[in-house]
Parts: sequence; structure tokens; C-alpha cells
Amino acid sequence: MTTTTRTIRDFAEIADLIAAETMVTTDSFSAAFEGAQETSRMGFGEEELTADMPDATEAQLATEMLVRTMFDVLRDTRLESVAARLAWGIVHSFHKVADQLDGEADRAAVKIKDLVHSADGSEVMMGELEEAQLLCQSLDEAREAVACMRDYAAATYLAETGRPWSSPKGSLVSSKRTASVIAAQDFLAARRMRKAEAHAPQGPVVVFSGGQVWEDHALLTETLDGVKARIPGMVLATTAQDKGCDAIAAAWAAKSGTMLIAFTLDRRLGKRAGFARNEQLLNLRPVEAIVCEGSGLQSHLAREVRAKRIPARFFALKDQRTAQAAA
Repeated sequence: MTTTTRTIRDFAEIADLIAAETMVTTDSFSAAFEGAQETSRMGFGEEELTADMPDATEAQLATEMLVRTMFDVLRDTRLESVAARLAWGIVHSFHKVADQLDGEADRAAVKIKDLVHSADGSEVMMGELEEAQLLCQSLDEAREAVACMRDYAAATYLAETGRPWSSPKGSLVSSKRTASVIAAQDFLAARRMRKAEAHAPQGPVVVFSGGQVWEDHALLTETLDGVKARIPGMVLATTAQDKGCDAIAAAWAAKSGTMLIAFTLDRRLGKRAGFARNEQLLNLRPVEAIVCEGSGLQSHLAREVRAKRIPARFFALKDQRTAQAAA
């Protein structure tokens, strides 16, 4: 019997070895895992923690390995076809936890607001307020870190599948307002502003819409590259279909690091839902539009774009180079 001796390394050492060869820590991981707070608290009544945030490089590497290893293990096996589904679930787990942390932070923010309104200047009340603020800050910090991991996992999923990952969705100061209360008010205001900016990204909007059948990916990505070169800070707004032109545009946005706003249909509006979505897109006051031939909704959007004299590129199915080659 042959005895095999293995040297077991912990993950941190393995991560250091791999990182030294291949890994460059992204700015997003460096920012999300910097740990600006000296202490943290993850629940009401829990003790303060003085532990550091995870190492940014190790977190980035672990996130990539979680997704990429699934494809590597199942590649060229009879289970290869389910790898994408399993990897989608891994990304979704990050998304779900980030969403849960966001909800917990929102509830902590409500607690802060209630304490601010009832602040009486007592030592006990100020202690509760500071505890609630630390909890909210800690949950926000954790949410940002997990969301960063989700985004990197989604980018790995895109690299493996060629498809983007998508989810299933100040007042007057009175004598009773101590420094803790004022700091809490400032904190709440800053938190509201950060959340508003995340859901309403600033930048020139480029509208994109097209049908669900499209073969010439390069035609669309080259066009988007050209727009990005002219408008580096562009925000891409699409009609959020999960295949065809919109899926190509979403994949391009993920790869190029372009902010994407996906406008889904409001099914409550019935037959008018598609036209209402077109109105939403146009209400963004886009600086440019790209419309590809599809259904009557794309025809309607194209007419409205022309009527509003928005600079635009229009593509018909026959414009595809694959179609021209076949002809």
C-alpha cells in the first residue's frame, strides 16, 4: 500500500500564492472591504465586534472560484448543461443576502429615525441612538461587501456563459438635540442620498430597444462601442427583454462597465404596457437612441424618437451582416 503525503494549506495561503501570479484586486473590492469603521454590530443587543473586514484580494478570489469552479468541474461531463443553472444560483445567493442586509439596514434606519424624534437628551437614549447608528452602518457595510461579491460573481458568470446574470428583482436644533442626534440626522440624510443615487444614476441616457430575434451581435456591440467612445459617462436604458437585441446590449453593458437601467413591462397596464414603457424611456430625455427592428413596439418607439428629433441609429433585420452574407 502506497501512502501519499499532502501538504495542506489554508485558503489565505493558497489565495496569496494565486494572487501573486494572476490576481489584481479591483477598486470595487478595495473600496467595499476597506473597513473604515473601528467596530461593528450586526444585530440589536449584540456585542460590538472589533474584527477586521475580510481581505479584499481573498474575497475577490473566493468569489471567482465559487462560480468558475462549478463550470470547470462539470465541463465535458454529462452534467455540463446544468453548470450555468447552478452558477446562476450561486450569484443569486449573493443577491438574496445583499437584499436581506439592505432590508435589515432599512429597519435600523427607521429605528434611528424614531429615536431622533423621541430624543430627550438622556444618557440612556443617546446610548440607544449610537447603538442603532452603528448597527445601520455595519449592515450597510456588509451589504456593500456582499453586493460587490455578487457583481463580481455575475461578471464571472457572464464570462463563462456569454449571457448577463439577471435577478428574478435637517431641522432646527433644540436643546434636546445633542451631538449624537445631529450626527444621526446627517447619517440618515447621507444614507438616503446614496440609495437615491444608486437607483437614479446620473449621466447622459442612451435608449436601446430591439426585437427578440437577432444574430449579428457584432453590429450592435460595435455601435454601442462607438457611442461609448463619444459619451464615456453614458447610462444605457433598455426594454429589458431576456433574449435578442436587449440581451446583447445587457451583455455589452456588463462587459464595458456601463450603468444599465432595465425597464420591464408593467403587466397591470395590459395591452398598453409596452407603449407606457416607451414613454418612460423617452421621459428620461435621452441624448441618443438605438432601435432595432422587432415588433410594433419598436416601430412605435422609432416614430417617437424621430418626432422628438433625438439623434438615433435604426437597424432593420436586413442590415445584419449575416443576412447580407446569406443573400
